[in-house]
Amino acid sequence: MIILAISTDPATGEFPTSRVRTRAEAEAYVASVCFKHGPPRLLGVELEWTVHHRSDPGRALDAATLIAALGPHAPRSLVPDSPQQPLPNGSVLTVEPGGQVEISSLPTTSLRSLLSVVAADADYLHRLLDRAGLALGDSGTDPYRHPNRILRVPRYQAMETAFDRIGLDGRLMMCSTAGVQVCLDAGEPDRIAARWNALHALGPVMIAAFANSPRLFGEETGWASTRTRVLLDTDPPRTRPGPTKGDPVSGWARRMLDMAVVCRRREGEDWSAPSGLSFAEWIHGGLPEPPTREDLDYHLTTVFPPVRAHGYLEVRYLDAQSGTDWMLPTAALAALFGDESIVDKVAVMAAPAAGRWVHAARFGLADPVLARCARDIFDLACRLLGGTGDGLSDRLAEHVARRLS
Repeated sequence: MIILAISTDPATGEFPTSRVRTRAEAEAYVASVCFKHGPPRLLGVELEWTVHHRSDPGRALDAATLIAALGPHAPRSLVPDSPQQPLPNGSVLTVEPGGQVEISSLPTTSLRSLLSVVAADADYLHRLLDRAGLALGDSGTDPYRHPNRILRVPRYQAMETAFDRIGLDGRLMMCSTAGVQVCLDAGEPDRIAARWNALHALGPVMIAAFANSPRLFGEETGWASTRTRVLLDTDPPRTRPGPTKGDPVSGWARRMLDMAVVCRRREGEDWSAPSGLSFAEWIHGGLPEPPTREDLDYHLTTVFPPVRAHGYLEVRYLDAQSGTDWMLPTAALAALFGDESIVDKVAVMAAPAAGRWVHAARFGLADPVLARCARDIFDLACRLLGGTGDGLSDRLAEHVARRLS
């Protein structure tokens, strides 16, 4: 697994020209880059937060304030000539369209090292923003403000245009949500399907146990995880869970080719694409200029399902957590997917909850099916973490017990 910070708006003069000539060629390429084979060794985590004025969390955030706060760490999407220095422990800092900040760890083989390094960089970021009168949010949605895009780059303008055809949820997804993303190796070829299916079966249980976004626009929404509801409704072909029958590698490749193009890189500020044009249709002459392999790479960054194949498996279904509670789902997933025999147990234990994405978002662990699965699954995770000696097992058990009470 390699976790990279991908530039989402490269200089147009740097666009390569390698052509994608057939659908079969494109599907083979997607399969090769999205599912890297190998034993599950590496872990990574990405943490997002909404950003607020400390004295008035409902006050709108502007780009200039965030730029001044981040200084040399500001990404080039905000400051084109920024040195974009990594955080002191190596995490990469990026900014989402609504001003949410995100730190992405380097991959590591050690859960303890991962948690320690990311916690240190998160604390550094907290202090950096605090000096500027800003604070990190502590939930998976901005509970106060309406969506306000501060990144004025062609990518997000094109995405906003495409998502606005469906409704408000696209803007909310881009500007008003924050999550915890855990990155796991895809595994050996004969185990990819098992790991993929187990992650999807487990998804509703994890969403329910760590649902942390009950408010939007200053009011209760009636959803335990409003963030999940927003994501599922943004653009369902793009944000729905992946299929768990058949070969996930070929299924993912087909899905990517059938997915509508939401932004098309080219000279100028207008990167919009014709509504509903799939990448496969682009290959077959849907646009005057045929796509390049780099266009396909870029297209792969514009899909946002609960689990995304990104060379490794990027688990995207977790709400942002308060304080250091992000460690709990991160540690649980690392423990449950560190050994292949455990992965198979997880798949069986989570099977009754498979597909209950909306139930998880709406009711959390008040859903009886999800609650029964959560008891067994997190008991297993706590036993696996019990030997780490860092208190994570006890913290996880206490968290789940509170949610079940």
